[in-house]
Amino acid sequence: MTSHGANIVRRRSKSLIAVLCALSVAGCGSWSDALLGSSRPAEGTPGFVRGFLGGVVADEPRAALAGRDVLASGGSAVDAAVTVGFMLGVTMPSRASLAGGGVCLAFDPRRSETISVQFLPTAPAVIAPGSDRPAALPGTPRGLFALHSRLGRLPFERVIAPAEQAARFGTPVSRAFATDLAAVWPPFSADPQAREIFGKSGGSQALAEGDMLTQVELANLIGQIRSQGVGDFYQGSLARRVADATAAAGGALSVDELRSTLPRAAFAETVSFGSDTLAVSPVGGSVGAAVMMQRLRARVSVEEAAQAALAAAAAARAGTPPSALLASTAPAGGSLPPVLGATTGFAVLDRDGQAVACSMTMNNLFGTGRIAPTFGLLLAAAPGIGQVPPALPSLVMVTNPSTRAFRLAAVSSGGEGAPVALGIAASQAMAGASAQAAVAAPRTLRGAEDTTSRVNLISCSRYLPGSNASCSWAPDPRGNGLALGAD
Repeated sequence: MTSHGANIVRRRSKSLIAVLCALSVAGCGSWSDALLGSSRPAEGTPGFVRGFLGGVVADEPRAALAGRDVLASGGSAVDAAVTVGFMLGVTMPSRASLAGGGVCLAFDPRRSETISVQFLPTAPAVIAPGSDRPAALPGTPRGLFALHSRLGRLPFERVIAPAEQAARFGTPVSRAFATDLAAVWPPFSADPQAREIFGKSGGSQALAEGDMLTQVELANLIGQIRSQGVGDFYQGSLARRVADATAAAGGALSVDELRSTLPRAAFAETVSFGSDTLAVSPVGGSVGAAVMMQRLRARVSVEEAAQAALAAAAAARAGTPPSALLASTAPAGGSLPPVLGATTGFAVLDRDGQAVACSMTMNNLFGTGRIAPTFGLLLAAAPGIGQVPPALPSLVMVTNPSTRAFRLAAVSSGGEGAPVALGIAASQAMAGASAQAAVAAPRTLRGAEDTTSRVNLISCSRYLPGSNASCSWAPDPRGNGLALGAD
């Protein structure tokens, strides 16, 4: 066929496609791809999604990049959140090792429901003899799997593969992780494996920003989880090896206790917030942030609201039902003891309005400071033992049930100031401020009182589904995080 003839055929094909598109409820894409071919990447490949992706914001940039790639591949917000969570175990194990844990809120716009999944690293019931650095029971693998099993779209093994690849082939150290590493290097480097993995110049110096971090043993562990399933980490042959490795690292965990380590998934605690619904996870920092938002909406002073928030966080931690604290107009009793700031948080939004906010922790910066041999796995510190208090995960979600729409997802890391900073930033965003202005507000309003907290936030002021253009995302300007999206 001549070139002229081929052009005539192509023009007639396009005319036929136009007619078929007009008659089809499925739209033009499938007809066009079938008849004319398409250069569009396959589902599961970055570039599959065109136009609005949603957004990702995290304290560690390379984890945020991996999450954005999953959104661009057609993954849901939950798919991207699982990728970010596993990637943080590689790129920021100081706060989010796979032996740590966390808590997530996830909004499902199809059912207009927000769920809470708790998988915090908890202390074992019995501290084994010889455990000079008691380790917490790891919650992350099962917790993120539980989240994915409810709202994931892509296969689980696919969304954790980026973490395996980053560990195996290496990834440049980010400024966020280099800062954590420099802060603890003298005592941390006493562990031979820490020197080998995270050191240079024979272990005399810590890896710095831009240096390549390779963790082959950790990659092998993630590969086993990917191929054998998460359950093997807790109750199979892999679990027995994990138990032996934790004993060698001075924080012995038994196979029986690993087997019984289960995430808790339930509907989130909710309370009306104007015409919207404010959802929290039943943990102290999340409840405290919600109380802060309620007090600020009632136009009390920032400091009065902060006192109520910290008292509510303390009461929730002591066992007071969150529903009672959220329904009360009187300040909760109790005070919040000092909390270590060893947490990190991230938020994800996809193009359909599904959203996730997660707070991850090791309870202490670099957990026990020991690495389980043969796995390259940093162990989380057992909370409530010695001088290690439980973490204070602080995260909130705002949605509109009547329209099945997303409004806000935000999470704060840091010490006891985290729920206060989160409450301020989320309130500013709900009042119409951009994400960038909202995350800067805690420092503006509290000055020197706000020192260690960092807020990551995604907001759609005119809701999603609704107005893509009203969505913005931002990390705290004082941190070294990254916010990404595309339109």
